[in-house]
Amino acid sequence: MTATLPAPDSVRRRPGTSARRTGSPVTVRGLKISHPDRVIDPASGHTKLDLVRYYDDIAARLLPHLRGRPCSLVRGPDGLAGSLFFQKHMERRAIPGVTRLPAALWPAHEPLMAIDSAHGVVGAAQMNTIEFHTWNAKVERIDAPDRMVFDLDPGDGVGWPQMRDAARQVRDLLHDLALESWVKTSGSRGLHVVVPLAPRYGWDAVRDFSHAIVDRLASTRPDVFAGKSGAANRVGRIFADYLRNGLNATTATAYSVRARPGLGVSMPVHWGELDEIDGAAHWTVDNACDHLARRRDDPWAGYWRRKQNVANAMKRLGFEPGPPPAKPAKPAKREEAAMRRDAGRRR
Repeated sequence: MTATLPAPDSVRRRPGTSARRTGSPVTVRGLKISHPDRVIDPASGHTKLDLVRYYDDIAARLLPHLRGRPCSLVRGPDGLAGSLFFQKHMERRAIPGVTRLPAALWPAHEPLMAIDSAHGVVGAAQMNTIEFHTWNAKVERIDAPDRMVFDLDPGDGVGWPQMRDAARQVRDLLHDLALESWVKTSGSRGLHVVVPLAPRYGWDAVRDFSHAIVDRLASTRPDVFAGKSGAANRVGRIFADYLRNGLNATTATAYSVRARPGLGVSMPVHWGELDEIDGAAHWTVDNACDHLARRRDDPWAGYWRRKQNVANAMKRLGFEPGPPPAKPAKPAKREEAAMRRDAGRRR
C-alpha cells in the first residue's frame, strides 16, 4: 500500500522575499518573527524568514519524526557565520510550543524537551533553530530504543558513489539478519540507515548490538568500512557511526535543515532512488518543498508499521544482550497533570 503525504502548506518563496521589502511585521502561525531579514546562510543568501517559512511549510511531514521523543536543537542566533550551540534541555526562557518533559525521565539532569505541534516547530525556528535532532526512544518507553541508526560518515577521499554502495552493503547485512531498513540523506555529508525496532532492549544492548554490526562490516569489507571513529581511521573509508544509538545520543531528524553552507535538508528516499542522488545535500531549503510537492508517496511508509524484534538478529550475529529493562514507573501525578495541561494547550 502506498501512503500519500500532505503537500507542503504553501508555495516556496524565493530567498530574499522577506519583510525587508515591505517594512511590515511578519507573523507565522501567530508568532511574530524577529529579525526576519537576517541572513542565516551567506552562501545561499537565505534569511531567517526563509528558514521559518520552510519549517512552516514542512511541519506536517516533520512532526511524525518529532512527536513523543525528546528532542535537541541546533541554534544559531547569528546564522552560520556566528556561533552555533546545541540545546538539549529546557531553559528558563520558554520557546513557544516546546514542551518541558518530566524531570524523572532522565534523573540528575535538567528537564528534556519535546515538540508535538506545528506551533512548536515554528516557535523553535523563530528562536533561531536551524536543526532538529531526536532521541532513539519515545517518552513512553524512554529506557528502550525503538530504532537503531547507522550514520555513514565518509573519510577524506571517499566519493559519493562509494557512499551509495556502502549504504547498500549496510542494508544487505541487515537483511541477512532479517532486519528491514530505511535510508535518508543526512543533508550534510553522508547517509542515515535507520532500523525500526520493537522497544524491548535497553540502551546498552542496542548500542552494543549496533557496534557488533559495524565490527562485522569492518571485518568483512575493511577496504570500505572503518571499525573506529576518528578522521585518521577512515581516510578513504566510511565509519558507520553506531554511537548514535547510546543513551542521550541524537540524530538529525528527517526533513531537518543542516547548519552547513547551502542549508541541505535530510530527505527520506527509496533505496532504489540512491543512484539518482548526487550528494548528501542533494535537497536544500531551495528545492526540498518543490520536490515534495511533486512527490505524493512516502518512501518511508512501511517504516511506521515495522516494529522489529532483534532477538533473532542478535542470535544470527552471535551477540549476547543483557536482560531487557523493566517497564518504567508512571510519572508522578503532578508531572502527569502538567503534561496533560500542555497537551490541552497544544490542541
